[in-house]
Amino acid sequence: MREEERIRKGILFSPSNPELKEIKRRSHNLSQQYSLTYEDQSEEREMILQQLLGSKGEGGFIQGPIFFHYGVHTRIGDHFFGNYNLTVQDDAQVTIGDYVSFGPNVTIVTPVHPFIASERRQMLDQNGDIKSLCYAKPVTIGDDVWISANVTVCGGLTIGSGSVIGAGSVVTRDIPANSLAAGVPCKVIRPITEADSMRYKPEIMADCKVLEP
Repeated sequence: MREEERIRKGILFSPSNPELKEIKRRSHNLSQQYSLTYEDQSEEREMILQQLLGSKGEGGFIQGPIFFHYGVHTRIGDHFFGNYNLTVQDDAQVTIGDYVSFGPNVTIVTPVHPFIASERRQMLDQNGDIKSLCYAKPVTIGDDVWISANVTVCGGLTIGSGSVIGAGSVVTRDIPANSLAAGVPCKVIRPITEADSMRYKPEIMADCKVLEP
């Protein structure tokens, strides 16, 4: 079984496998290349992202700098916005929906290492070879999610569509759709309802208007 298959199955794999190392090297180089571009180099940036990511929708913008570990394990929907210092350690699959916005310094981490120190150093792989092994858990982020600044999203969870994650949170469990959640660990504070509409904040709306459905 190839190491890529082991990752998808959520079982132990060797990050030092030559095939995986080549995927990561390519992703790291493309991430660095993107990070060195200027904001107005939109065509060059788009070409890099098309090479770097598993898939990418239309109408998005990523400020940079960026870091993707594998790149090809990440799928991003339409109209994504990623602010400064986006880090995606996508050993396992990362799926991001449409109209998702990230604040600065958002990190998604999918790999998990053994808790026991000796096991974290070395174990026997499927061939009986001594290796450093880990496993990884996928992350799914629904549509219309806003993840605020300095949030860490851990592997093995889903953030439901329409949710807002408060700044500085560490997300370690599933967040239901249309929820305001925050904290370390991140917990649901309350549901997001019609009462949260900007139409009820005239002092902020000033001369602006909410689009009617």
